[in-house]
Amino acid sequence: MRIVLDTNCLIQVIPPRSPYHSVWVSFEKGENVLCISNEVLEEYAEILQRLIDTETAEVVVSTIINSPFVKFVTPYYRFNLIKSDPDDNKFVDCAIAAGARFLVSNDRHYDILKQTAYPKVDVLSLQEFMRLAM
Repeated sequence: MRIVLDTNCLIQVIPPRSPYHSVWVSFEKGENVLCISNEVLEEYAEILQRLIDTETAEVVVSTIINSPFVKFVTPYYRFNLIKSDPDDNKFVDCAIAAGARFLVSNDRHYDILKQTAYPKVDVLSLQEFMRLAM
């Protein structure tokens, strides 16, 4: 299943002792496909460097770049569906361009997408995704 993972969830799935680590393992095994754009990848690197460390950021980004189970997309249109936090639009645009089944995020800014009929982007929290897909 193709999904887009918001940075707040990526941070939670990486640690091996995390209750959500099986999501990361599902990408490594090809059970799920992580959809990313250059903008998404840049945010991953920036936030991981800031919150964890540069070495971890490099390992995670390298793993993503070299994985056969990652779909790289280039969104050519900006839908600007998230008004309260426009920076989150990169994840929405990526999900639409990739034809992702879900955008996984614990960020409440995405709740507006539940009221948007087109383009349809299904948003799940990390906990909901775990119950549904793992």
